[in-house]
Amino acid sequence: MKVLVAGATGAIGRPLVAALVEAGHEVLALTRNAGVRVPGATTVVADVLDRDGLLRAVGGLRADALIHELTALAKTPARYADMAMTNTLRTTGTAHLLKAARAVGARRFVTQSMVPGYGFLDHGVRPLTEEDPFGQARGARTDPVVAAMRATERQAFEADGIDGVALRYGAFYGLTASRSFVEALRSGRLPVPRDGGRIMAWIHLADAASATVAALEKGAAGQAYNIVDDTPVTWGEMFREHARAAGVRPPRALPDRVIRLAAPYFAALMVDTSMRVSNAKAKAELGWTPALPGYRDGVRRDLTSRTAPAG
Repeated sequence: MKVLVAGATGAIGRPLVAALVEAGHEVLALTRNAGVRVPGATTVVADVLDRDGLLRAVGGLRADALIHELTALAKTPARYADMAMTNTLRTTGTAHLLKAARAVGARRFVTQSMVPGYGFLDHGVRPLTEEDPFGQARGARTDPVVAAMRATERQAFEADGIDGVALRYGAFYGLTASRSFVEALRSGRLPVPRDGGRIMAWIHLADAASATVAALEKGAAGQAYNIVDDTPVTWGEMFREHARAAGVRPPRALPDRVIRLAAPYFAALMVDTSMRVSNAKAKAELGWTPALPGYRDGVRRDLTSRTAPAG
């Protein structure tokens, strides 16, 4: 297939482009920066939030599918304001990308969602499945974030003449995400609650990319898939594993109230949210399994031989 990838230069975008090319697909990489080149892809320059400019940029192009991986998260979001642009990319940006998909003749549309869309709360020990409520308002400050995830899914599912698929990724680690964690640990900018924080479902970026290729090729129209590994773990243990593998200081342990003041959005994830998430549907329907089913192997593979110990 010829695939237009929005967000091709982001954390998941680059390994995704490489995975698509390896699988034999032709890639058009959508970026705002005319100076950026993505190996293996043809660059298309446009701002997704400029609808008319986007449609001009794709005018005359043809593609079989469009993959939406756009966010505005250059680093781990700490405050709710840090999510505002990403929310817009998931609402308005999705609407514009669907118009672009129609303009290029694409019949498939795969969009990024995330497992926190199940709700920023303690979900207990039962693994969440795609049948659980998703995108519900709860009268909380996280409602706009959850609503934006639900909006991108709903638009993809309801688009006439387009087979829409949504991927509910776990929290990303590995590759550039893990390198960012290490940089933050080294500078003391990545604290955790004293008890280590709550359980989160995770996915290595390389596995997220391979799952996205599988969803492009095999995902059913109108369906969401949880893309997570087999080993949910607390934020504290994930970050401590990064510190051990990279030879840097472990994360600082702070009281919950301090984290809420300094990083209220991140606190909603680390302190308030606990979730285990099932990947059974993705395994069964997409023929996908994570190559890195546990976080320790992924962290050590990426960091042990690449990051010198701190002096």
